Amino acid sequence: MVRAIRIHETGGPDVMLLEDVELEQPGPGMVTVANRAIGLNYIDTYHRRGMYPLPLPTGIGLEGAGVVEAVGAGTNLAVGDRVAYCSAGFGAYAEALNVPADRLVKIPEGIDFEQAAAALLKGQTAEYLLQRTYPLQSGETCLFHAAAGGVGLIFGQWASSIGANVIGTVGSPEKAELARAHGYHHVINYRTDDVVARVLEITGGEKLPVVFDGVGKDTFDMSLDCLRPRGLMVSFGAASGPPEPLNLQVLASKGSLFITRPTMFTYTASTEELRQSSQDLFARILSGDVRIKINQRYALADIQQAHTDIENRKTTGSTVILP
Repeated sequence: MVRAIRIHETGGPDVMLLEDVELEQPGPGMVTVANRAIGLNYIDTYHRRGMYPLPLPTGIGLEGAGVVEAVGAGTNLAVGDRVAYCSAGFGAYAEALNVPADRLVKIPEGIDFEQAAAALLKGQTAEYLLQRTYPLQSGETCLFHAAAGGVGLIFGQWASSIGANVIGTVGSPEKAELARAHGYHHVINYRTDDVVARVLEITGGEKLPVVFDGVGKDTFDMSLDCLRPRGLMVSFGAASGPPEPLNLQVLASKGSLFITRPTMFTYTASTEELRQSSQDLFARILSGDVRIKINQRYALADIQQAHTDIENRKTTGSTVILP
């Protein structure tokens, strides 16, 4: 038996229950991973609330790092391997779980379990956003909303390291300071400033080639207004709720804009893409271009509080759950 968080219905943080569950021996192509650290991500709250429906009852959580404890037939991993995962199904909020071997990545020397669990999903998100959704170039200026969040802090450092000029939005002076310390050249407080006007002030009147928006409803319209003709709106999350349905004529009237709604799971669908993305991330961490800021740690039994805090925007950087 292992302890795991389960949900039997969707709703608030109180629907997450710590239960004893039976863990079977891993079947073909599967391995058992004993978690040493678990990543907390905003998408977990979407699953809990039913915004992205899951079959119930179910485990919850996508990201973790630990040690291989048992292996099924047909795998290329061994007991004792240090591994991480973030796109292997649900149930990471657990002491241990069975995971498809082809969705695991090995953790290189020099990176510990907490770093891996805090970085993999958010870091691979940053990787696909700035390397593949819009291949950001040195000298280009971009806007990233929620700059002090887990993805935001990684994105700012990575984009800055390649020579991009990065503008971020935040909701408080404290978060502004944090964003500046993680690669953002300019930080706008969306609660007190006119974001579009400040972008134009920063750029000398020029609009932007790309905006990365993980906030959703609260920032969607302003994001479009920051784009130059034929600019790209990358809407990759909905922390404030989903945007209103879009009349495509709006894109025409604002300058033949492009829009995409990518997901990390699509960009790491194959084992090759998954492992290349993780290798690029780990290389950035080991080089020092990206530092992983773990600002919160919770026990598995305190998962309800962890969700309450992330939804109330009380967290910054990355958060880990310790089983």
